[in-house]
Amino acid sequence: MGEVDPAFIQAQEHRPKPEITRAEGIPLIDLSIISSPNSNLDNDQALGGLVEEIGNACKDWGFFQVINHGVPLAKRHNIEKASREFFGQPLEEKRKVRRNEEKVLGYYDTEHTKNVRDWKEVFDLKVQDPTAVPASYKPDDEELTKWFNQWPEYPNDLRYILLFSLFF
Repeated sequence: MGEVDPAFIQAQEHRPKPEITRAEGIPLIDLSIISSPNSNLDNDQALGGLVEEIGNACKDWGFFQVINHGVPLAKRHNIEKASREFFGQPLEEKRKVRRNEEKVLGYYDTEHTKNVRDWKEVFDLKVQDPTAVPASYKPDDEELTKWFNQWPEYPNDLRYILLFSLFF
């Protein structure tokens, strides 16, 4: 099978402890309060409960499953198919839209957690393109910068599928 790159090996003190690791089920987040046509977004208590539920899932698990989000199955299949086509390409093709200090959105495959490289690839994008964001973290700095999406040549319909699926 070969050697594992040391960049992917978690230090012993950061590895899960099998005697205390216990899975009781992936958190299931119901978004019907915000996705249903009959939802009452004025209900601050219900919305606050949803926010707390998401926060707890992120804190305790790091991820969660979403139901009642309103995205039809056919659209989810199209998104998955186009995503598989993009991520199935050779590395040199994906890196044509790699994010960097100037282009903060796009493909990336070298994220780290606790100084260890993650076993994942990502493709970041913003629904609003371009997106204006503060140029710095300083509260008095009112300068804005714009982030632009990068789109790969293949699959040539990835942009349409992702953006169309989010809006229609």
